[in-house]
Formats: sequence, structure tokens, C-alpha cells
Amino acid sequence: MEEQKMNKYLIEVSQGSYKVTHQRAVYIFNRSGSHFVTHAEWGFLNGEYKAWFVAETESKEEAMRILPSAYRHSAKIILIKKFSRTGAVDSLTDLNEA
Repeated sequence: MEEQKMNKYLIEVSQGSYKVTHQRAVYIFNRSGSHFVTHAEWGFLNGEYKAWFVAETESKEEAMRILPSAYRHSAKIILIKKFSRTGAVDSLTDLNEA
């Protein structure tokens, strides 16, 4: 059986611009049973009411399903990848030719 290669996604959830919206976000994530609360990087200590984490899933849609439904519409899900030095050069060449 062939193993499915997982993609890596950076997930950003914006919680609004107020302390109360951050508190609501933590409450929603805790109630959903999501591991997001303990695995996310939170920016509220610097006044940035957002949270970020990296998930490895088969698709962007699967990454979206990790989030509580209240945040799916506003989340940014970005496919990310590390490159070797030559892989990065090849990727830039491919982008220039497209």
C-alpha cells in the first residue's frame, strides 16, 4: 500500500482586535475539544489578536476541518514547504516561466 504524502499548512486565525474577542476564541477552541489552544502560537501578548499553527494534512480542506466552524470562514490556510538550496532555485525558475 502506497503511503499518502502529507502537505504542511500554516493556519492563521484572526480573533478580532479586542481582548474580549480573544477570550471568546479561547473559549470556543476549548469547548470544541480542539488541540489548537495548546499547539498554537498566540500573538495577543503583543496586541496581535491572532493565532498560528502548522498542521500536516492531505489537503487544504482537511486542514480547514481542524478548526471550529466559527473560525473557518476567516482563517487563512497557506501551503508551506521547505526547499533545499537547489530546490528553491528550481522553484523560482518554474515561477518565472509560468
